[in-house]
Amino acid sequence: MVLADRPLTVVTAGGIFSPDGVDKGTAVLLAEAPAPSATGNLLDIGCGWGPIALTMALRSPEATVYAVDVNDRSIALTRDNASRLGLTNVVAGTPDSVDAGVRFSTIWSNPPIRVGKDELHSLLLAWLPRLAEGGDAHLVVQKNLGSDSLQRWLAAELPARFPELAFTVTREATHKTFRVLRVHRAR
Repeated sequence: MVLADRPLTVVTAGGIFSPDGVDKGTAVLLAEAPAPSATGNLLDIGCGWGPIALTMALRSPEATVYAVDVNDRSIALTRDNASRLGLTNVVAGTPDSVDAGVRFSTIWSNPPIRVGKDELHSLLLAWLPRLAEGGDAHLVVQKNLGSDSLQRWLAAELPARFPELAFTVTREATHKTFRVLRVHRAR
């Protein structure tokens, strides 16, 4: 497996998202998103076996990378893979295990679109307002799974619900059927 331009040995397993390696959407995100913040707190929403969190941890060794998932097997694999790679800056756990006061300078996610629109919207409304001032989130979404409608929804909903945070939403990249959306918090 290649993460952060390095060949690495990781462990995956059945019963989680993309057990055979880095899926196409995540590969697009890792290739297209700008470097994560070098310091501070970073977040991977829906970590699976950890390709996004591990990449952020490798690229930003001075940052703390939170990797959240609702699947216990995914959390264990992310922890094991971080340990295997000697990454002491990865904190993997359930969403509830992250202190509500933690703010993130970078959020990367291949969000779990298939959980349904209402659940996805709730998930994004829970995490995106936790961006730190000046922070960016990058989300990869397949066009046929609603990337354009999600972009429109985020662009309308975030400023309406959180006007004090001055959110902007843009499409940062398109690669075949995938879009990389950027959510920026100005203040």
